[in-house]
Amino acid sequence: MEQSPSNLPDPDERRLVSVVMPAYDEAATIGVVLRRVLDLDLRTELIVVDDGSSDGTAAVAEQVADGRVKVLRHERNRGKGAAVRTGIAASTGDIVVIQDADLEYDPRDLPRLLGPLLEGVADVVYGTRLRGGGEPQRAHLFWHYAGNRLLSLLTNVLYNTTISDMEVGYKAFRGELIRSIQLRSDDFGFEPEVTAKLLRRRDVRLYEVPISYYGRTYEEGKKITWRDGFRAVAVLVRYRVRG
Repeated sequence: MEQSPSNLPDPDERRLVSVVMPAYDEAATIGVVLRRVLDLDLRTELIVVDDGSSDGTAAVAEQVADGRVKVLRHERNRGKGAAVRTGIAASTGDIVVIQDADLEYDPRDLPRLLGPLLEGVADVVYGTRLRGGGEPQRAHLFWHYAGNRLLSLLTNVLYNTTISDMEVGYKAFRGELIRSIQLRSDDFGFEPEVTAKLLRRRDVRLYEVPISYYGRTYEEGKKITWRDGFRAVAVLVRYRVRG
């Protein structure tokens, strides 16, 4: 039976979950995402990092937040990785979750993502769009799907693991763990970098949980491109060879 947020097996009911939300020109969707996070029966610290948006994203976040959300701003667009690093540095939670602001990932999946962490069996949990589980999945863009499969395979070969969806944007970490890792990527290289640095630490317990996925097309605002795939390959190889 699926567990609701109120009956998750958490021995500490006051555990703080920091939800880090990088956002760049997401005024059309960020309000819905924020409301869904705030509606969850969880003790949350919600941190929005507006990465130099020009469409009023920060203003929408502040209006919806009503004092319940910390909104940080980059004066110029620096990239998703830079926004995530800013949010992680500002976090204080026992658990840190990366939550995109574009509705591709539904915050109502958050309790499921947190499950292995709250049970104490995991240090890191990745959502997966590629392992089934009965969750809704919008049909993927073929080359993105193929690229994600290839990058996950390369990750598994280089780091001796079995991750199905390395590039997924929905990831949760023990707070002290993710804050202890020195991250450098400013762009979408965050995903392969954090994965490589976690997997190089042999004591990290990484789990995957199936999540729903409401993917966007480029016309609907999708930002990652094939060039980011080549950069991801370079990041994975670099941190395997050089550390």
